[in-house]
Amino acid sequence: MIFVAKRFPSHWSRIDFAHLLSFPVSLVFRAAVALRRALYKTRLLKSARLSVPVIVVGNITVGGTGKTPVVIWLVTRLAARGMRPGIISRGYGGKLRGPYQVNGDSDPRMVGDEPVLLAQRTGCPVWIARDRVAGAARLLQKHPECNVLIADDGLQHYRLRRDIEIAVLDAARGLGNRLMLPAGPLREPASRLRSVDAIVVNGNGADLAPEQSPVSPRLLIYPMTLRGAELGNLLNPAARIPVLSLRGLSVAALAGIGNPRRFFDHLAQLGLDFTAYPLPDHHVFTAGDLDIADVDAIVMTEKDAVKCRAAAIGSEKCWVLDVEAVLPEALEDFIIGRLRGSRTSR
Repeated sequence: MIFVAKRFPSHWSRIDFAHLLSFPVSLVFRAAVALRRALYKTRLLKSARLSVPVIVVGNITVGGTGKTPVVIWLVTRLAARGMRPGIISRGYGGKLRGPYQVNGDSDPRMVGDEPVLLAQRTGCPVWIARDRVAGAARLLQKHPECNVLIADDGLQHYRLRRDIEIAVLDAARGLGNRLMLPAGPLREPASRLRSVDAIVVNGNGADLAPEQSPVSPRLLIYPMTLRGAELGNLLNPAARIPVLSLRGLSVAALAGIGNPRRFFDHLAQLGLDFTAYPLPDHHVFTAGDLDIADVDAIVMTEKDAVKCRAAAIGSEKCWVLDVEAVLPEALEDFIIGRLRGSRTSR
C-alpha cells in the first residue's frame, strides 16, 4: 500500500533548512493571529452571543483530524439526553456563501460535503454560512425548537461567542513541527490549547479513559477511536456486507479526506488487503476516479460517497464504510454539566 496525506505535507512533521525560508512569514502570520484574538478578547472587535448555548468543535491544525465524527457523536448524545441540537458550518468546498439550509439530498458542490454528511447522519437542522453568526441566527429563526448549537470547525471564528470549545487532534500527526503556517500546520499557536475546554485525540488507542493534559492542569484529554466494520453499497445503501466478506478479492480503497492514512489504517486493522488511492481533501469526483481496472470492489469513506451519489457516478462494486466515534462517557458528562451551568448563568 502506498499513500500520502495531501493536506498535511510530510515536511510539516519536521524542521529543516526549507522552513527557514518560510519562517519569517510564519512569524507575521502568528502576530496577526495573536492580534486578532486580542482584539476580540478586549471587545475592540465585537462578538455575538446567541440565545442558546454554543459548542464549537474545531482544531488548530490544517487538514482533517476527525471533527465530523465528533460532531455526529455529540448530536447523538445530546439528543439522547432530550436536547434539540442544530449544526452550523462554513460549508467548506461549497459555492454558496449562505445562510442556507442543508438537507441530506443537497448538492455537496454547492454546500460542501461535510454538511451534507452531517444532515444525513444526524437528521437535525444543518445550516451553512461563511458568517457563522448570520447562519446561527437564521437557523434559530427557522428552527426555534433548537436549544443548543454545534459549530463545526469554528474554533477561529471568534465573532461567534461560545460556551464550550472542543479541540480535536490527530494522534498520528499531532501538532507536526509546531510551527505556524506556512512553515508548519498550525492555524494558531500550540498555547491556544490551554484555553479550550476539552481536547479530543483521534486514534489514541483502545483505552478510553481520559487523562491529564500536559498543556494545562485543568484540561483533560479524551481519546477517541472510530468503530465500523460494515459496508453499505454506494447505489443501494440498504445492502450491507461485513468488510471481511471482501477478503481474497481485489480491492481498491479511495479516500479524499484530510488524513487518508487514518482510513487505510482502519481497513488494514480489519484485516482487509487493498490498493490505496489517496485523493485531496474535498476532492470532486468524476467517473474516471472510479474507473479502476481489474478490481472486484472499491471501498470509500462516507464523505466521498456523498459526492459520488450526488454526481450519480459509481457502480454496484462501490462500497462505503460507515464509522462512528467512540468516546469516554466522561466527556458526555462534562459537556452536559457545562451546558447546565451555561443555562443557569444566562
